[in-house]
Amino acid sequence: MQKGLIVAGLVVLIVAAGVGVVIMNRPATPELSAPYHAVLLTNGSVYFGKLEGLGTTHPVLRDVFYVQSNVHPETKALTNVLVKRGKEWHGPDRMILNAPSIVFIEPVGPSSRVAQLIAEANK
Repeated sequence: MQKGLIVAGLVVLIVAAGVGVVIMNRPATPELSAPYHAVLLTNGSVYFGKLEGLGTTHPVLRDVFYVQSNVHPETKALTNVLVKRGKEWHGPDRMILNAPSIVFIEPVGPSSRVAQLIAEANK
């Protein structure tokens, strides 16, 4: 009986130590340092916006922008335009993302062209 209690106690200690190691080695949620971030998704789409809930299963992107490329039919010149989401027929006010679909996240530099275009669009 005493051997059984000792074995059970050791098992509980080993399991507790294992749980502690897992918790201590869990990666911390990265800190978002910029107001806007570029988010690349597995389907190749890139969106720019204010990211909330990083580290959760469904982060949210607000004040969302994306780049729309247009080819001039005569000159074949390519132009890129930053478009604010919400102008679409369904008028979305946010994007709820599936965390496994996020390839990477980068801060939008405050002096970047994207930051300048976002500031102009939000005036």
